[in-house]
Amino acid sequence: MSVRTIEQLLVETRLLADLPEHHLATIAGCAVTAHFDEGEYIFREGGPADTFYVLRSGSVALETHVPGRGAALLMTVHEQDVLGWSWLFPPYRWHLDARAIEAVRAVAFDGACLRQKSIDDHELGYELMRRFAEVIVSRLQATRMQLLDVYHDDG
Repeated sequence: MSVRTIEQLLVETRLLADLPEHHLATIAGCAVTAHFDEGEYIFREGGPADTFYVLRSGSVALETHVPGRGAALLMTVHEQDVLGWSWLFPPYRWHLDARAIEAVRAVAFDGACLRQKSIDDHELGYELMRRFAEVIVSRLQATRMQLLDVYHDDG
């Protein structure tokens, strides 16, 4: 198996695949590969949100702590999904826990690095914000459907 560069990995992600090469090169400068073992926490609610991930393999549970009940599963993210957008918005703190359900391979992106690159290159910043807005809307729609299912009245 040949070793792929970060740029090659980025081209394989839905989030970034169709970006121009110069943007991919810029983003790659803020990225590294990451691995998390089954059961390992990737981030914890309230902690500093300085990274986001695109999953290459594995699954991650997004959870929140419910007093008296413990961890409550809100959503599961899988291969090709984006994990984390709190790096985009002050105060840059995680709102949930993220726990690897199985071994995870991902590309990890330095949020501070990308925020600065977006300030320096507004076209890049626009593209990242537009793409993350799509992810956020999709997640909100999925949450809406969950709520409709939970509160659906069969009677």
